[in-house]
Amino acid sequence: MTTFEALGLKAEILQSVNDLGFVNPTPIQEQAIPVLLSGTMDFVGLAQTGTGKTAAFGLPLLHLINAADRFPQALIVCPTRELCLQITNDLQVFKKHLKGVHTEAVYGGASITMQIRNLRQGVQIVVATPGRLIDLIERKAIDLQKVKYVVLDEADEMLNMGFRDDIDFVLKNTINRESIWLFSATMPPEVRAISKNFMTSPKEITVGKKNSGNVNIDHQYYLAAAHHRYETLKRLIDFNPGMYGIIFTRTKADAQEIAERLSKSGYDIEALHGDLTQQQRDRVMGRFRNKTLQLLIATDVAARGIDVDGITHVINYELPDDMEVYTHRSGRTARAGKSGICISICHTRESFKIRQLEKMINATFHKVDIPSGKEVCRRQFFHFMDKLIQTDISHGDYETYLPDLMEKFENVSKEEILQRIAALEFDHFLKYYENAEDLNTKMDSRNRMNNDKAPMQNRGTERNFNRRDNGYTRLFINLGTKDGFYKASFLQFILDESNLKKEVLGKIDMREMNTWVEVDKANAGKMVKAIDGKRYNNRTVRMNEADGGFRRASDEGAPSRRPSTPTEGRKRTYAPRDRRQF
Repeated sequence: MTTFEALGLKAEILQSVNDLGFVNPTPIQEQAIPVLLSGTMDFVGLAQTGTGKTAAFGLPLLHLINAADRFPQALIVCPTRELCLQITNDLQVFKKHLKGVHTEAVYGGASITMQIRNLRQGVQIVVATPGRLIDLIERKAIDLQKVKYVVLDEADEMLNMGFRDDIDFVLKNTINRESIWLFSATMPPEVRAISKNFMTSPKEITVGKKNSGNVNIDHQYYLAAAHHRYETLKRLIDFNPGMYGIIFTRTKADAQEIAERLSKSGYDIEALHGDLTQQQRDRVMGRFRNKTLQLLIATDVAARGIDVDGITHVINYELPDDMEVYTHRSGRTARAGKSGICISICHTRESFKIRQLEKMINATFHKVDIPSGKEVCRRQFFHFMDKLIQTDISHGDYETYLPDLMEKFENVSKEEILQRIAALEFDHFLKYYENAEDLNTKMDSRNRMNNDKAPMQNRGTERNFNRRDNGYTRLFINLGTKDGFYKASFLQFILDESNLKKEVLGKIDMREMNTWVEVDKANAGKMVKAIDGKRYNNRTVRMNEADGGFRRASDEGAPSRRPSTPTEGRKRTYAPRDRRQF
């Protein structure tokens, strides 16, 4: 088995690795480090989160850096401030025995004045989020002319968040680079395009199958009616009393609302989303890392880059619109060879997404029944009894009190004592779940979701945008991917503007120039009234009912997109505040 000593790293770096207790590199480290040590070869590394990618590029960077030169020689670009700080902290540990090597993290939400001051003092490695890096370039506060090595970490995530223009801008400003190192969990066409446009004959290494999921994750899904989604979530949390996990929502409004409801019910949970300040975010993450919080509920944007050991469960409160986002959500658990569970709460209309995910990540999803109230109480009871039996009583002077206890309980049987403990501890659970209804969705033969591998083309009713009389009104809007949207950001846009809940939406058919949306008939008028006539990117947004149902952009008579007014500079996608901060 290969050891770190065999990879050719400097003695000072090996000493830091030994201090951490690492002996054998992970597969991505073993294959990437020897290639990257040359410093002159473009590189593409495909591996899931939690496989040691930071060390795979961090150790070679530290090996190649010249400590005598006090200017940026390496630039690491990543999607979020959380990941930015995580990479910087890891580099600090890796360079423990290297003299004169300095790093600086630059990200939104922190003082740019302080970051500029630190850069001017002389650093060799800069770790940056795209938004803050662009600010520094435009202020002429950072010189990228002498950067030799550019690392794009979580490249697929940055593109999914709308950073394509920013990445292009950064790469065009590092004209004297010797190599680009691109790391990604998946390989969508956008990532491949960066490889083709900016890299020269890159060495590509894949650990596991492309776009595949972690084999140590148990993928489970529960079918629930939309109005039972919150109750299902609460029941699943209660059914797994030892859970230490992250719950994902599509919007920050949902994250905040669910966190408040669960917190009022006594759960140790807080929300993480784009409206939090850096100080608030650090406080929440600090509590979650030290396990003061049992649960963290977060949006995809806020949670990207979170690397916390020991997460047992990831819960998708709703499945993401972009299926590749699922890979990054589920990758928060089962890290460093451990096992984990990824749970998805699905509506019956989302059953086709499960099949798509199975195919995409090459894994089987297990359909599980939502536990009954009695099953929840039973699980909680035995979890408590296990803790009771395992309680350490060796450090207290409990024998002093034993005579009094024995006298107190001399006429009480063991069975009665156990019953009283159960009543004292679980009275609230028993009352809450006493008459709990069955939350499992009952589906008729037309909507039955089989566990066999029926061909996708036989499930046309799940994806047919030409359905009639399904309780939805089909709306047309003259915004599409050309405006910088992807499905998740578009969903957030229309929900924020209309102040409606996700449950009122059906299918979304997004095209380059426009989009068709299914909206609950009772709320369609409200959405049109809220959005039609709004201004976006210096043009008027048009939303109206699409007569004749969901039509493709190429259909004859489809509404046309009004030309947009050109804007100066690089175009920003929706929610620039989130992109700047993350």
